[in-house]
Amino acid sequence: MTELTKSTSVAGDATAVAGGAKAAEAEPAIARVTQWGEIRHRFLANKLAVVGLALVVGLFAVALFAPLIAPHDPYAQDLTNTLQTPGGAHFLGTDALGRDQFSRIIYGSRIAVIVGLASIFLACAIGIVIGAIAGYFGRATDSVLMRIADVFFAFPLLIGAIVIIIAMGRGVTPVIISLAIFSWPTVARLLRSSILSVREADYVLAARALGADTRRIIIRHILPNSVAAVMAYAAFSVGGAIVAEASLSFLGVGVSPEIPEWGNMLAGAKDFMGVKDYLWTYPSIAIVLTVLGFVFVGDGLRDALDPKLR
Repeated sequence: MTELTKSTSVAGDATAVAGGAKAAEAEPAIARVTQWGEIRHRFLANKLAVVGLALVVGLFAVALFAPLIAPHDPYAQDLTNTLQTPGGAHFLGTDALGRDQFSRIIYGSRIAVIVGLASIFLACAIGIVIGAIAGYFGRATDSVLMRIADVFFAFPLLIGAIVIIIAMGRGVTPVIISLAIFSWPTVARLLRSSILSVREADYVLAARALGADTRRIIIRHILPNSVAAVMAYAAFSVGGAIVAEASLSFLGVGVSPEIPEWGNMLAGAKDFMGVKDYLWTYPSIAIVLTVLGFVFVGDGLRDALDPKLR
């Protein structure tokens, strides 16, 4: 009788375990939501941000595959076909030297991408280092570094960039350097403000108490929790850098005039405004769409990284 009872009990336990296993299998698994997954979800929920991302990805694709997309050599001159209106073999017409407008706009995206990304990357690299040092150490260090930043703030971007380009000579590299030199103070101030709000947080105090050195505290604990504003600013500023680069070329101090670049195209079109408006219309549309793309992405990143701003 006792053995029968034990057998029944064991069988009941096995049935319960099997039933529990089946119930566990039947229950839907709980999705694990990471911080970056939540940020990605908030970003993709913003329709304008998705539109901006599509524009930016399209710009990168055009710049990368420019030789495959452009139907003509952007440098080739055909003096027998100057100022042709859009249509036929020249989709967007030709300029005063017979160069294909569509091909020059396509290749102009390369200059826009290179200058926009490189100048803001360099500005962020300088600004993050200076802003992190100023925000973490504070006091005299903060005062000295921020006064240096104020000196650069005193110069208008275009005027300061023109001075540097005149000293260095025209070209893509001088334009990148000049834009970065007058853009880093904003990055430094943004990061400094964020660090001032987190440097006395509990996790930073705990790291200090455990004996972590200053470099480790800044890199591992402070920067990851302070760069959200910088990331959003960087996305916004790429569009601004592209406009500044086009403005410098339009004024005659940017890249060389023979290079296919949107500002150079506008400079060549200014003598034909009201007569051959297609010469300035299409490069202007390219600039507007590019800037809108980066602005929408920056706005989406700002909202995704800090939902309180929504």
